[in-house]
Amino acid sequence: MPLLLLDLDNTLVDRDAAFRAAAAGFLARHGLPDSDLTWVTTIDASGYAARHEVAAALSDRYGVLVSTAAIRALLDNGVADHVALMRSSREALRKAQADGWTCVIVTNGRTVQQEAKIRNTGLDQLVQGWVVSETIGHKKPEPEIFHAAAATVGIPLPGAWVIGDSPHADIAGAEALGLRSVWVTDGRPWSQDSYQPTHVAKDVASAISHAMSNQG
Repeated sequence: MPLLLLDLDNTLVDRDAAFRAAAAGFLARHGLPDSDLTWVTTIDASGYAARHEVAAALSDRYGVLVSTAAIRALLDNGVADHVALMRSSREALRKAQADGWTCVIVTNGRTVQQEAKIRNTGLDQLVQGWVVSETIGHKKPEPEIFHAAAATVGIPLPGAWVIGDSPHADIAGAEALGLRSVWVTDGRPWSQDSYQPTHVAKDVASAISHAMSNQG
């Protein structure tokens, strides 16, 4: 049975758009300047900034105007509360499942947050499993997390496709294991010289379609 290993944030779901919506609501609720939205999204760094560093920056900027609990709520629940799954992505996953593919989400992050995103978007009904770095104790591009994903569904890792938006975490991870990969560009150019994705796609639906068309 063919195996698809799919990244979550900014691949299956638009994590950045969800954080932007959450941050805009946060600013509005606390009467803070909406012009601060760019600053908040910049310090978030698409989720790559350490949570405690983002929390400290928010506390330093807003002081007594915003409680620690409110900042914690934004960082812990904001994305999961606003994230959505595009119809094209949903349909692509359904088609993959109907065609006999096994789909597993492989994501870095904290388990509670990532599983909330998966359930809130209905992805838990569209994939056959998932692994989160916090639970596994390894993060992409480490090979252990990809092996754990394959083990979750009892399918050998060789022959799997990896789909993701991160050159380092997803594509380099696939390259190290000899797996085929599709890089989801979101309009960005490829800038790495030492490795290349097998294929480049504009979105996850196109990426899934390519993998399905090149199973052999």
